[in-house]
Amino acid sequence: MVDLVYPPRCPLCGTALASQGGLCSECWGDIEVLGEPACSGCQRPMGSAAASASDHCFACVSEPPLHDGIIAASLYNDASRKLILAFKHGGKIAIAPLLAGLIAARMAPNDGELPLLVPVPLHRWRLWSRGFNQAALLATELSRRGKGELLVDGLNRSKRTPSLGGLGIEERADALRGAIEVRANAKGSITGRNVILVDDVLTSGATSDACTKALLDAGAVSVRIACFARVVDGSGLGQDRNRNPEQKSETPEAMKTPGAT
Repeated sequence: MVDLVYPPRCPLCGTALASQGGLCSECWGDIEVLGEPACSGCQRPMGSAAASASDHCFACVSEPPLHDGIIAASLYNDASRKLILAFKHGGKIAIAPLLAGLIAARMAPNDGELPLLVPVPLHRWRLWSRGFNQAALLATELSRRGKGELLVDGLNRSKRTPSLGGLGIEERADALRGAIEVRANAKGSITGRNVILVDDVLTSGATSDACTKALLDAGAVSVRIACFARVVDGSGLGQDRNRNPEQKSETPEAMKTPGAT
């Protein structure tokens, strides 16, 4: 019945599909998946020569991250950017299961106690204006797939930060200082647990660092980050020829990454 009213179409190019919730074969080919060899600390792709010299990238060696690993479904490129913009700014929340499914495919099977799934929070004004928290939708879908126990309101963005679009790494860190905290009634649920912090895009890492620090300070044993797309060394910064210059691009990374958080 749904297919008759809303014929299945690829959310990227609009091509007709056999069923809901997927991409056409051509668009699947445009999604770039992170491969090996990669840094064991942050999963940043490494050249074979660098990987043979160390299992950690230079960034992790020079400044070890607070988190215990990154789970990214894809590299940030034109295809993943379009999906994110459609999801977050186009209101196409029906593609949340698709994005979460791609994240879940990169997650290892759970052994023992399930991790706690905590989405990156939005400030209440941003939440009211958008109508939903995209990270919370992804965390909910991951929970439905048995990837963890959902704690949707574990973190609170108490400070309304300016748009992070176009800001450098240090400027982002300054803007987020003191902005994110663990909710008082959630501390008991976080203490002693392994946490997976869920977001749609990982860019400079300023937001995830602020969330990770708050979770560790609240007693979390470890924090890993799960996201749909990840910016790596300027990936995905090329201009889309068909992109409307007026299209909303809310939170670029340090080098301007549309649709990132």
